Amino acid sequence: MFICRVVGTLVSTIKHPAYQGRKLLLVQPMHLTGNAEEETFVAIDAAQAGVGDAVLVMREGSGARQIVANPDAPIISVVVGVLDSVEMTDGNL
Repeated sequence: MFICRVVGTLVSTIKHPAYQGRKLLLVQPMHLTGNAEEETFVAIDAAQAGVGDAVLVMREGSGARQIVANPDAPIISVVVGVLDSVEMTDGNL
Protein backbone atom coordinates (compact mmCIF):
# COMPACT_ATOMS: atom_id res chain seq x y z
CA MET A 1 0.00 0.00 0.00
CA PHE A 2 1.15 3.52 -0.83
CA ILE A 3 -0.07 6.95 0.20
CA CYS A 4 -0.21 8.99 -2.99
CA ARG A 5 -1.47 12.29 -4.37
CA VAL A 6 -3.66 12.24 -7.49
CA VAL A 7 -1.94 14.55 -9.99
CA GLY A 8 -4.07 13.95 -13.07
CA THR A 9 -6.43 11.78 -15.07
CA LEU A 10 -5.80 9.74 -18.19
CA VAL A 11 -7.95 9.48 -21.27
CA SER A 12 -7.37 6.77 -23.84
CA THR A 13 -9.21 6.11 -27.08
CA ILE A 14 -7.84 2.57 -27.30
CA LYS A 15 -7.25 0.43 -24.23
CA HIS A 16 -7.31 -3.15 -23.02
CA PRO A 17 -10.87 -4.47 -22.49
CA ALA A 18 -10.19 -4.83 -18.73
CA TYR A 19 -9.87 -1.03 -18.54
CA GLN A 20 -13.11 -0.25 -20.39
CA GLY A 21 -15.48 1.90 -18.31
CA ARG A 22 -12.87 2.48 -15.60
CA LYS A 23 -11.43 5.85 -14.58
CA LEU A 24 -7.64 6.01 -14.81
CA LEU A 25 -5.70 8.30 -12.49
CA LEU A 26 -2.10 9.48 -12.52
CA VAL A 27 -0.81 9.20 -8.94
CA GLN A 28 2.43 10.27 -7.26
CA PRO A 29 3.76 8.52 -4.12
CA MET A 30 4.31 10.76 -1.09
CA HIS A 31 7.33 10.85 1.21
CA LEU A 32 6.82 10.77 4.96
CA THR A 33 7.50 14.51 5.03
CA GLY A 34 4.58 15.12 2.67
CA ASN A 35 6.74 15.99 -0.32
CA ALA A 36 5.96 14.22 -3.57
CA GLU A 37 8.42 11.87 -5.25
CA GLU A 38 9.32 12.30 -8.90
CA GLU A 39 7.87 8.98 -10.14
CA THR A 40 4.22 8.85 -11.14
CA PHE A 41 2.18 5.83 -12.20
CA VAL A 42 -1.29 4.94 -13.43
CA ALA A 43 -3.91 3.45 -11.10
CA ILE A 44 -7.51 2.41 -11.67
CA ASP A 45 -9.94 4.39 -9.50
CA ALA A 46 -12.14 2.26 -7.23
CA ALA A 47 -12.81 5.05 -4.70
CA GLN A 48 -14.15 8.03 -6.72
CA ALA A 49 -10.95 10.05 -6.16
CA GLY A 50 -10.15 13.30 -7.90
CA VAL A 51 -7.15 15.44 -8.76
CA GLY A 52 -5.50 16.77 -5.61
CA ASP A 53 -6.83 14.02 -3.32
CA ALA A 54 -4.55 12.06 -1.01
CA VAL A 55 -5.30 8.40 -1.68
CA LEU A 56 -4.40 4.90 -0.59
CA VAL A 57 -3.14 2.82 -3.53
CA MET A 58 -2.79 -0.95 -3.64
CA ARG A 59 0.12 -1.74 -5.95
CA GLU A 60 0.04 -5.51 -6.09
CA GLY A 61 -1.36 -7.34 -9.09
CA SER A 62 -3.25 -10.20 -7.46
CA GLY A 63 -5.07 -7.98 -4.96
CA ALA A 64 -5.78 -5.36 -7.64
CA ARG A 65 -7.34 -7.98 -9.90
CA GLN A 66 -9.54 -9.17 -7.02
CA ILE A 67 -10.84 -5.63 -6.49
CA VAL A 68 -11.85 -5.29 -10.16
CA ALA A 69 -13.20 -8.89 -10.14
CA ASN A 70 -11.21 -9.97 -13.20
CA PRO A 71 -8.50 -12.60 -12.52
CA ASP A 72 -6.98 -12.18 -16.00
CA ALA A 73 -6.81 -8.36 -16.12
CA PRO A 74 -3.38 -6.76 -16.71
CA ILE A 75 -3.83 -4.47 -13.70
CA ILE A 76 -1.29 -3.72 -10.98
CA SER A 77 -2.41 -0.51 -9.22
CA VAL A 78 -5.82 0.43 -7.82
CA VAL A 79 -6.90 3.44 -5.74
CA VAL A 80 -8.76 1.82 -2.86
CA GLY A 81 -9.48 4.80 -0.62
CA VAL A 82 -9.48 8.58 -0.32
CA LEU A 83 -7.74 9.86 2.82
CA ASP A 84 -9.44 12.62 4.81
CA SER A 85 -6.19 13.52 6.57
CA VAL A 86 -2.72 12.21 7.32
CA GLU A 87 -1.09 12.83 10.68
CA MET A 88 2.60 12.20 11.26
CA THR A 89 4.07 11.51 14.70
CA ASP A 90 7.66 11.32 15.88
CA GLY A 91 7.83 7.66 14.83
CA ASN A 92 7.60 6.11 18.31
CA LEU A 93 4.96 3.45 18.68
